[in-house]
Amino acid sequence: MIIFRYLIREILITMAAVAGVLLLVIMGSRFIRYFSDAAAGEIPVSLLGTLMLLHMPSFLELILPLAFFLGILLAYGQLYLNSEITVLVACGVSPNRLLKVTMLPALLVTLLVAACSLWLTPTGARQNAMLIEEQQSRLDFSALQPGRFQDFGDGRTAYTRDFNDDKTRMQDVFISERQRRGDGTPETVVTRAEGGYQTTDPDTGSRFLVLKNGRRYSVAPGRNVAERLDFETYAVRLSRAAEMATLDDARYASTPTLIARGDVQAQAQLQWRASLPLMVPILTLLALPLSRVNPRQGRFARLLPAIFLHISYLSLLLAALDAIGRGSLSPTIGMWPIHLGYLLLGLWLTRRSQLAGGR
Repeated sequence: MIIFRYLIREILITMAAVAGVLLLVIMGSRFIRYFSDAAAGEIPVSLLGTLMLLHMPSFLELILPLAFFLGILLAYGQLYLNSEITVLVACGVSPNRLLKVTMLPALLVTLLVAACSLWLTPTGARQNAMLIEEQQSRLDFSALQPGRFQDFGDGRTAYTRDFNDDKTRMQDVFISERQRRGDGTPETVVTRAEGGYQTTDPDTGSRFLVLKNGRRYSVAPGRNVAERLDFETYAVRLSRAAEMATLDDARYASTPTLIARGDVQAQAQLQWRASLPLMVPILTLLALPLSRVNPRQGRFARLLPAIFLHISYLSLLLAALDAIGRGSLSPTIGMWPIHLGYLLLGLWLTRRSQLAGGR
């Protein structure tokens, strides 16, 4: 039916506009954080685009339910303001029929949010964390800034005076590392060299910093003796290709892995991931009666209370996520009473709206 396609189009267009604005704001904030880290030399500038792309699903899983909620409020609010809904009801289109029509785009949004929360977000978060941790645990020309002492994790601090013109060789290199001797005694190793360059072992994939013409000092606390090594060529391993960070946090685990684990943290994450797509039909049920406005009030009359309603819904879910993870809330109870409460509220508002409309 043409009128129903028109209603769905109005909702989706409004949702897309709201989602675009929210996505721009959130991505801008995240980009500024990453850009500050890149300016400080903590991550290379070349990784900014990849990191933002990997964060996209986590943005969308939170933005889409809110954007769809506001899309219904704004689209139907305008239709009420223009008395178009009144004409539809007078022509025999009941509020229940409007609800069924609205549930069609709600199903599409639910599937998109489910794909993000159950699959894309944990995958992207894991890849994002691995990229950042790898950059922080190794020395890389793309992150090293001339004339600055920079911490690269694992107790390693590096400095270079300058690069050559093509950025392939360092000049006046200083590296300080905290290590342990064979007997477990901690020691500090300081290496100075006239120059250095980075290379990769083709067989193992391990990365090395090859230093030229320098000295290496090893000093252990409590010892009055220091070891000195003069060298013409010395290679420092920066990273192993086979060594990847162990990310045991439930946020980074795939959904099948969480189901197999079954611990408290896993159950908290599972309920959170299931809650985001479940929010969409419940918010749809809430949005329809809230979009009913008097033409004298304007379509923004109930927008602020509706936003507070969404914030309270999401805040309660986040509080439940934290409580389940800490063990203060039983996973059996979990987040389900919150969804039930807002579902009942939506049903009550819908019934109340129908009675007010004389249905």
